[in-house]
Amino acid sequence: MILNLSYKKFFLLDGIGAVVTALMLAMVLSSLEPLFGMPRDILYWLAAAAGCFAVYSFSCYLFLKENWKPFLQVIAIANSAYCALTLILIIILWENLTLLGMIYFIGEILLVMTLVRLEWKKSLVTS
Repeated sequence: MILNLSYKKFFLLDGIGAVVTALMLAMVLSSLEPLFGMPRDILYWLAAAAGCFAVYSFSCYLFLKENWKPFLQVIAIANSAYCALTLILIIILWENLTLLGMIYFIGEILLVMTLVRLEWKKSLVTS
């Protein structure tokens, strides 16, 4: 099961996911803004947040040796806040978003919140 992965692999997985998100938002969705409906400046801000999360997660992956649980909880909380912000943006910009935009952002929220749930569970295990 995925909870058997080392804490380092959780940080690596989170960092890779954050890089993919940042690239999708900044390069793909922003260049195809009319297909998704999310304003380009908002996409860049979301991408910047994902980039910061990537730096944090990769730093934890590379440098943490012990006392990793609070650091995993921090990224789980940050990811949850990112999802909450994305949901708020979906609600505010409902009329601007296309069906493709809705599918992308709701799918992203579901995927990230699945990771959050696993990160939180991992941070609560005794080993």
